[in-house]
Amino acid sequence: MQRREFFKKSFAAASALALADTLGASETRQPIDNRKVSSIAFPEKRPLITYSDRPPLLESPRETFSRAITPNDEFFVRWHMPEIPTHIDPATYKIHINGAVERELHISLDSLKLDFEQVEVTAVLQCGGNSRSAFTPTAGGIQWGHGAMGCAKWKGVRLRDLLSRAGLKKDAAWIGFNGLDNAAYYETPNFVREMPLEDLDDHVIVAYEMNGEDLPYLNGYPLRLVIPGHYSDSWVKMLSNITVTTEYQKLFFMDVAYRVPDNDCECETPENRFKPTKPITTMNVKSIIGYPTNNTIVHHNTHLVVRGVAFDDGHGIRDVLISTDGGKTWGTALLDKDAGRYAFRAFRYAIKPTKMGKLTIMAKAINRLGAEQPFAHEIKWNHGGYKFNGIDAVTVEVI
Repeated sequence: MQRREFFKKSFAAASALALADTLGASETRQPIDNRKVSSIAFPEKRPLITYSDRPPLLESPRETFSRAITPNDEFFVRWHMPEIPTHIDPATYKIHINGAVERELHISLDSLKLDFEQVEVTAVLQCGGNSRSAFTPTAGGIQWGHGAMGCAKWKGVRLRDLLSRAGLKKDAAWIGFNGLDNAAYYETPNFVREMPLEDLDDHVIVAYEMNGEDLPYLNGYPLRLVIPGHYSDSWVKMLSNITVTTEYQKLFFMDVAYRVPDNDCECETPENRFKPTKPITTMNVKSIIGYPTNNTIVHHNTHLVVRGVAFDDGHGIRDVLISTDGGKTWGTALLDKDAGRYAFRAFRYAIKPTKMGKLTIMAKAINRLGAEQPFAHEIKWNHGGYKFNGIDAVTVEVI
């Protein structure tokens, strides 16, 4: 399909979709996990859980997370602005670098690929609101289950190399990022993000490839920012402008959205909102069971291999533990090959159910600093529904 036809066809096909039923959180405070995959697929995607077609909001089903790399056509989609270009010509596309630099740059895709060192990083992309539907009472925002995340091999150019080519002025302190998507109404602020220059390292790249292919259109073609270890709100898609500033710029999507209470528990209550707040930045430790899924039928006295993925903000996963008795005892899962500090770490664990009926399987990740997933009921509420990382659980039927 030509990219100029992409949104014309995808929006027309998806316009009849309705949102899945919203259910209350279970007693174990697990995210909603029974939404159905749509019967309609967006271009470059297989059928996924669909929340909206404008802007596109697509969630990967649980079974996606039984492997370390998420295929492009199963990768979740999260846009903030509904006005997304329907055609991008790669021959004329340029990324602009301006602001507190010695020289403004207008870099074409060809120049990006030919004139700079090409690098790759395998990293998890996760929405800050992933698993939001586990919060009670309901927190504001898309009521994601576990599938607003994925892990890919990203290829591109170091942001540091682009800024070096432009030449930073002595008082440069912040980097702002803007993409091509726009709000539907002029009063609505554009989705602009910024990061302090001191946070820049060699792992931050401007990517044009995802798992060896051009970025899918819905995942930010032709360029997106990749900031490994950080939540995806900062991974700006369809990246068009990089603006260096000497001072922090007050922006809606920095000062209002994507913030949590600035206290030890990052928590508050609906009746007593906590001030001040701080931006969400690096991800906490988390694991998800990809197989089996809830309500899977398994046979007693046969081996069942539990598979899933674990990750954190880049310190690395030390252990994944599995429990079948409500967390009273834990067994250690086998970890697959390490694909890099920012990547999913796939795990597997064999169990042999001996009793018929319901069996709940729990997974808990521990990183190399010793940080571990808490029980879901231990996680305190915040109004944005951000950073939920409770111990995952699925319940199967043993027959």
